[in-house]
Amino acid sequence: MIAIILFVFIHPFYRFVGKDMMNDLKYPLKDNTVPGWAVPMYAVLLPIVIFILFYLRRRDVYDLHHSILGLLFSVLITVVITEAIKDAVGRPRPDFFWRCFPDGKDVYDQWGDVICHGKDSVIREGHKSFPSGHTSGSFAGLGFLSLYLSGKIQAFDRKGHVAKLCIVFLPLLAASLVGVSRVDDYWHHWQDVFAGGLLGLVVAFFCYLQFFPPPYDNNGSGPYAYFKMLEELRANRQPVHSVNVQDAQGMEVVLPQQPSQNNGFMALSLDHDATDSLDQMEAGRR
Repeated sequence: MIAIILFVFIHPFYRFVGKDMMNDLKYPLKDNTVPGWAVPMYAVLLPIVIFILFYLRRRDVYDLHHSILGLLFSVLITVVITEAIKDAVGRPRPDFFWRCFPDGKDVYDQWGDVICHGKDSVIREGHKSFPSGHTSGSFAGLGFLSLYLSGKIQAFDRKGHVAKLCIVFLPLLAASLVGVSRVDDYWHHWQDVFAGGLLGLVVAFFCYLQFFPPPYDNNGSGPYAYFKMLEELRANRQPVHSVNVQDAQGMEVVLPQQPSQNNGFMALSLDHDATDSLDQMEAGRR
């Protein structure tokens, strides 16, 4: 909802654009090589398909749930941050001249600022150059996928398999090519693409660490919830030992003795309690 409000209802800042600044803003107005609707397809749906394939192989519902949740966190948080910065900065796109003056006749006010006579929606979009939304969204989704794959295939197991690195870098290469296309289409300056890629990658990294250990960790192949579940299962399956002692009347007394924890500190405490009980019974017998 925040992303929709920022995209639809918040007007970007219209910064001063003078005639001398137009030299870098006269690139031709072109269509997008990568349309906006394609970004959710390869940055969200494609990773989810890969998550499902891993689920079909491992049957780990914790992994499927947290991978999808982390991916959505990464993409949506990146979209909100990107749109907020776009509206606040209001940097003109490289093709701003033709957005502002579609007939090629430029007009300026008494302070030298532009007086645009193009279509309002086109002019408004022309003030949203920094950072690149295509690039930040691509690196948020595909960057998360790259971290996920590096953990699953154990790319950092110190065995030197270069093929694993190729798999890890493939999503990042695809996201980089999307960013290059934004410069080639004259919709963004190179600084916009660089900032968008860095933003998406940083958010993806933080969102990944919310649910998964670092890829280089020994437990990097699964989410935190999975290993927590295993610890709980092991704790529930620990056998309960007992010590049988005969009291003065010949009746059996059962003293519970739990397995040792925390480097034997718990075991020492239980042994001490059991010794005190034996001493008391011996005193009563006398």
